[in-house]
Amino acid sequence: MRTLFLVASYFLIFAGASSFSVETHSSKAEPCFDSSQTVEEQILFYVNKYRESKSLPALQMNLVISDQAEKHSEEMADKKMAFGHDGFPDRVKNITAKLGSLHASAENVAYGELSPEEVVALWIKSPGHRKNIEGNYTLTGIGTAKAKDGVIFFTQIFSIR
Repeated sequence: MRTLFLVASYFLIFAGASSFSVETHSSKAEPCFDSSQTVEEQILFYVNKYRESKSLPALQMNLVISDQAEKHSEEMADKKMAFGHDGFPDRVKNITAKLGSLHASAENVAYGELSPEEVVALWIKSPGHRKNIEGNYTLTGIGTAKAKDGVIFFTQIFSIR
């Protein structure tokens, strides 16, 4: 039995506003991932594929943001932090300390026995998570961690400078 848990997305706006585009559909072929592509890269692919279908620019992976997303997933998987968005303002503070000022940031989390495509599809079905994916963000960081019982924790942080 597959399990999935999503928590309402969390966002923090420092300044500015998000904009949204009219829906369009892409007809590109499905990818064939090789073993060198990480789960995080595959999640980014599916998020950007969806953003492209909405005429939104692709998000760029950022290692500083990914580091914070990875740490959050690890803490949830290790039960050092409850599943959810606890500590999100601290993650943003850590990111801004290295990248400089951010206008806005948001976060999606999930856990379950899910493939990268499945977790993105479930986020898209959730209005709050979809709003973050469709947001006026330019940078992202993605982190995953597997708990001792094999359940995977997913964190995606979105930012705009």
